[in-house]
Amino acid sequence: MTELNVQNMTCGHCVGAVTRAVKSVDPQAAVQVDLQSGRVRVDGDAPVGQLIQAIGAAGYPAIAAAAEQAAAPAKSGCCGSCG
Repeated sequence: MTELNVQNMTCGHCVGAVTRAVKSVDPQAAVQVDLQSGRVRVDGDAPVGQLIQAIGAAGYPAIAAAAEQAAAPAKSGCCGSCG
């Protein structure tokens, strides 16, 4: 299963466009879109790079959820008011 963070999705039309983009790369894939979180889950065989490219070509910038978490700065737990 591949999980992506996809930007600019706001309505059912967006869900359809993203789903069609995924299916253009992997017609047998199961696609779940959560508009509120901006997450798209794809259960299929297509490489993540192809999925990101297809979704991006449809007008929705995408990034692998794991890559986004890895790129996020580590949180120290400090509120920043000390020091």
